[in-house]
Amino acid sequence: MENVIYSINGPVVTVKDTSDFSMMEQVYVGHKRLMGEVIGITDEKTTIQVYESTTGLRPGEPVEGSGTLLSATLGPGILTNIFDGIERPLNKLLEIDGAFISEGQSLTALDSEKKWDTKILKKVGDQVRGGEIFATCPETPLIEHRSMIPPMVSGEVIEAKGDGAYTAFETLLKVKDAKGEVHEIALSQRWPIKTPRPIKEREMISIPLITGQRVIDTTFPIAKGGAAAVPGGFGAGKTMLQHQIAKWCDADIIVYVGCGERGNEMTQVLEEFSSLVDPKTGNLLLDRTTLIANTSNMPVAAREASIYTGITLAEYYRDMGYHVAIMADSTSRWAEALREISGRLEEMPAEEGFPAYLPSRIAQFYERAGYVKTLNDTDGSVTIIGAVSPQGGDFSEPVTQNTKRFVRSFWALDKSLAYARHYPAVNWNESYSEYMDDLSDWYYQNIAHDYGKLRSEMVAILHDETELNEIVKLIGADVLPEDQKLTLEIARVVRVGFLQQNAFHPDDTYVPMEKQYKMLKVISYLYAQSKKLVAKHIPVSLIQKTGIFEDLIKIKYDVPNNNIALLDTYFDKIDNALASIE
Repeated sequence: MENVIYSINGPVVTVKDTSDFSMMEQVYVGHKRLMGEVIGITDEKTTIQVYESTTGLRPGEPVEGSGTLLSATLGPGILTNIFDGIERPLNKLLEIDGAFISEGQSLTALDSEKKWDTKILKKVGDQVRGGEIFATCPETPLIEHRSMIPPMVSGEVIEAKGDGAYTAFETLLKVKDAKGEVHEIALSQRWPIKTPRPIKEREMISIPLITGQRVIDTTFPIAKGGAAAVPGGFGAGKTMLQHQIAKWCDADIIVYVGCGERGNEMTQVLEEFSSLVDPKTGNLLLDRTTLIANTSNMPVAAREASIYTGITLAEYYRDMGYHVAIMADSTSRWAEALREISGRLEEMPAEEGFPAYLPSRIAQFYERAGYVKTLNDTDGSVTIIGAVSPQGGDFSEPVTQNTKRFVRSFWALDKSLAYARHYPAVNWNESYSEYMDDLSDWYYQNIAHDYGKLRSEMVAILHDETELNEIVKLIGADVLPEDQKLTLEIARVVRVGFLQQNAFHPDDTYVPMEKQYKMLKVISYLYAQSKKLVAKHIPVSLIQKTGIFEDLIKIKYDVPNNNIALLDTYFDKIDNALASIE
């Protein structure tokens, strides 16, 4: 008997009296064959969430199972591409439908006609195992695509093609497993998006993801394989900060997921990444980037899929031995989609209407980050940076609080800093990073042995400033002792000269670690030398008149990144300026 639609409630569709479907199976709904996924099964009905608009859908239309889980197609051609939440290529959809996507378009994610110049690494008689690299091809001028044996396949190669140009779907190897079953292996493979890809083992996190943003790299670092949350109200600069990290971080691959974001923001990402040049290689930044756009006017159920599609693509490149950074902007929109679907299913709501399983879903997502030993014995990592958009900037709401439980870097954006044009608007009092101890050896060996001490001193100065500002609000700054006035002045140098960064200045948009360290060293030297003068009862106002504080604030502009040695001259500048007072 044919399975047909019994009821339709927005993106939720039910089929009555059937046992033909399995949990999380991908299905095709209606005459238009809309893509959906089974999310509930009882004796009486099967519940399906549809990832496309159900406008015009009617009871009685057929529902057809696929026999497989909702899966992503993985292979060459992912990079430089832009997909929707269910991995349909938007460029192809534009050619077919124009600016608005029609329902039921079942396009392959990868170009089935494009041929890739492939080098085959295995021959007949070779024993292969899951995850092993069997072919390579240049996917972009920056990235070599390393095609792998699917994780669950192992055995003997009984047929192999030679080097040549092949499409992503042509059979290149035939592998006979221990049971005698023959598996056809192509450059591409399919993988269920809600199932983490297997690894050999997780490794210790010990290497930072260098972003070039001083407030992150020095104050609140994130490790390769780590997870960070960027919470902030509307206009606080979440998207801008993620753009900066995506442009400049030292990950090999960037996966940018626009989950429920405004269309003009995704357009900006596309246009910027299409024109920006990667500073490390001189090639276009898009050559190492893939974009997943599920804008706010797209079907709400596909927001959930977009997050999982993005992390699956990231894990695929991790398994090749690359370090991948995934930007999820914004996980709050994903949580809102969960809430809407949960409401339509009439599930018992938890806090603020979110489903009771919200924390476990957030945990499942962030737990897919990690620095790992892959099945082919290479090192790879997935670093997750998820934006959170709490309503009204209230960090006590459920999505922010539950995200906080599963990430170790928390970059709290502050609207008041953003309105004061202090970008990145990361509030140094509310933010934190738990990765500093894990990364201390790396900083010690690769930057300087006193790097951690300088960072701690800077954080202490900012903390002291916060406490002193409470006193200043009550009785004014004039009554403070000179040493506390100096603390406030040095804190201003740290805030404006170090933490504040200009994304549009050629030398300040990205700052190498060596320059960050030397800037800290110079500021610390000024603090130490000024303290000596204050101990001799010289007022801070006289030190201010030398202009040395302003000179240090302008270091970020005055010292170009290609001449960091110029910072060494500032120690003499400080000595000369302070000597003129004595």
